[in-house]
Amino acid sequence: MPGMTLYDKLVASHEVARIDAEHVLLYVDLHIMNEYTSPQAFSGLAARGRRVLRPGQQMAVVDHVIPTHSVPAAARVIQEPASSLQARNLKRNCDEQGIALFDTTDPLQGIEHVVAPEHGMILPGMVVLCGDSHTTTYGALGALGFGIGTSEVEHILATQTLVYRVARNMRVRVDGRLPAGVSAKDLVIYLVHRLGAQGARGFAVEYCGQAIEDLSAEARMTLCNMTVEAGARAALIAPDDTTRRYVEARAPHLGGADLELARAHWRTLYSDDDARFEAEHVFDAASIAPFVTWGTSPDQAVPVGGAVPDPEAEPDALARIALRKAIDYIGLAPGTPIAGVPIDRVFIGSCTNGRIEDLRVVAGLVRGRKVAPGVRAMVVPGSGAVRAQAEAEGIAAQLIEAGFEWRQPGCSMCLAMNDDVLRPGERCASTTNRNFEGRQGRGGRTHLMSPAMAAAAALAGRIVDARALEQAA
Repeated sequence: MPGMTLYDKLVASHEVARIDAEHVLLYVDLHIMNEYTSPQAFSGLAARGRRVLRPGQQMAVVDHVIPTHSVPAAARVIQEPASSLQARNLKRNCDEQGIALFDTTDPLQGIEHVVAPEHGMILPGMVVLCGDSHTTTYGALGALGFGIGTSEVEHILATQTLVYRVARNMRVRVDGRLPAGVSAKDLVIYLVHRLGAQGARGFAVEYCGQAIEDLSAEARMTLCNMTVEAGARAALIAPDDTTRRYVEARAPHLGGADLELARAHWRTLYSDDDARFEAEHVFDAASIAPFVTWGTSPDQAVPVGGAVPDPEAEPDALARIALRKAIDYIGLAPGTPIAGVPIDRVFIGSCTNGRIEDLRVVAGLVRGRKVAPGVRAMVVPGSGAVRAQAEAEGIAAQLIEAGFEWRQPGCSMCLAMNDDVLRPGERCASTTNRNFEGRQGRGGRTHLMSPAMAAAAALAGRIVDARALEQAA
């Protein structure tokens, strides 16, 4: 009998019952909620006269609709009526059911996928679900995480389980070491570009190789977070010493015999040597440069030295139509070098790149420099804890001195569900995860890139290779 993949082990260890050849009833260790995917689920539960089965295994955050204006946390108010109602409903539901909530005025409020790991809620071997597609983030710590729909949220609240269709296994190995100035964000944009927007559809992707081992825990979160943009149902990295150090520093509830048992379990979380993967890909880290998206899908990307492609060179008729549509929306001519494209806005933040490591990179690059005239640049920390740490380290002061807006935490301009939006035609250098039409505001044009690349664009007023500024810093 062949060995098991890490994904197989995680599913098997949480299988309550086998439903058929493709489906299992999966136990959920932690369920995370936000204000916009949970209201209907609570209403459905109430209509059936049921209560949340295990409130201690739920956690909620107000993050998508909250404004990020620079006011004290205690004074934060959601003015937009529909958004305010969503937040109030979440608080009422959490209060009634005894669920922990990081509410609007909580100093530790933040983006769900930043808050949960930093508070030690995510441990290797867990199954963690949330009504948000970027729940794949938690695979960075050896946990199985994926997004769910509102009806599934209700099922978990009622039963702490999920009817789950098992994914296929894909392994992506990245050999060698990333060149200086190339980050996890560049790596994942490159991988999504190479795999395609549907290249991992139906798969749980396990990453391995020297380049992956070299990444910090936070950089691995960036990688796993955006793997969903290749269609993946999950992303995983086997726990190692990097994982252990990150988790143990943030999970004080683990100690003594419990910690030793946990460590022993974590050591079993790897793919067996004879495990079978339905698909495998190998890439060379040394060949990767900083990457930037040029179009309206995360796979429409080029290295910073590249150019907007010519649709007429695409042999497939449907792909050619899609390229033309993306080029028309983004407002760039075929053959335009991506370096040198002027930008109006810069957004640094999101569940992909709103952690303290990201902000340290930005601060190091902008020290002693100024945001270009005519550019509005915003930095939105991923959580209240990140914000406080950045202020304690002097990062916030450096960003403000350089001309960046220093905001309160939240999803902010990632998806324009609040008042941080692009105006029609504005072009933004963004550290977010999606560049869809209208994602950051109706008619807004988004170029995804790393925090270093976005900071460099803010200073130059156009897309540039951040490595030149890093070398001069």
